[in-house]
Amino acid sequence: MNLDFSAIKNQKNLLAFSAGVDSVALFFLLLEQNISFDIAIVDYNLRAQSKDEISYAEELALKYNKSIFIQDITLKNNSNFEKTARDIRYKFFEEIILEDSYEILITAHQLNDKLEWFLMQLSKGAGLVELIGFNEFEQKNNYKIYKPLLNITKDELENYLKMNNHKYFIDESNFDEKYKRNFFRHNFSNLFLQNFSSGVKKSFEYLQNDLNSLNIQNKPIKKIEELEIFLNQKDDNLNIRTIDLSLKKRGVLLSSAQRNEILKQKEITISHKINISILENYIWIAPNCSETIDKKSKEKYRTNKIPKNIRTYIFCKNIDLKMLMI
Repeated sequence: MNLDFSAIKNQKNLLAFSAGVDSVALFFLLLEQNISFDIAIVDYNLRAQSKDEISYAEELALKYNKSIFIQDITLKNNSNFEKTARDIRYKFFEEIILEDSYEILITAHQLNDKLEWFLMQLSKGAGLVELIGFNEFEQKNNYKIYKPLLNITKDELENYLKMNNHKYFIDESNFDEKYKRNFFRHNFSNLFLQNFSSGVKKSFEYLQNDLNSLNIQNKPIKKIEELEIFLNQKDDNLNIRTIDLSLKKRGVLLSSAQRNEILKQKEITISHKINISILENYIWIAPNCSETIDKKSKEKYRTNKIPKNIRTYIFCKNIDLKMLMI
């Protein structure tokens, strides 16, 4: 399996591990190329087998001299389990990254996952950016997510494990179609890739090249702590793409309704977390704060034309207005 891990060769890497096909295959592929990494795994205590998976992760960590981080959690409410589990998992990873200064979070998402995402977004109504939202690298505030297996199918990974006699586990909950992702996986993406994987790989490559050619200006012209200021591109479609990407880095995924509301209101708070203000020439994005601003500061922000819903964050962080000059 010809993979190039040179982009993370000299980084401090953390592998999101589950003991399933994808993450076990990636574990050994990284080993083969002498990539330095440690592992993190979450036990949701929903299956008896999960204890064996944790034991296997510990066994691999000991054998190959890897640090291992384990979170043991019991969910009180299993409603919307997929989202809840993902939120818990990534919060755990980010705590490790912050505490131990990891630079890269490596995940074992593969081509089947990418096609599932594509189909799920297609079913909800999505644009080009959302449809091919699985990228090799994703920049977060303090680290990058790296997905090196996006051009490899699950069958290819399983064949690699069998050929090399590497042990792995099959999570039986992956066959439960009450989970939306499993429905798309078993009824569409797996069957499609078994017959058309070569074409799917090429199509995703072409789509990514087309997206790159659009040259969307999604880098902020000013970034101070968690405040970002972007150019207003005078195009609702391009502006909402820019906002969407900024919020994804902050762990907030926008719904179609929220995107429409942002463009309609121009000044809005999303999920009680993030304030967005679309002005004539600029777009301002900052976390929501609840401090009371004194009258003197209010007047200062007003005369300097700071958007109303951004002022509190600037006040909270005591940001010098000279730093905001554009």
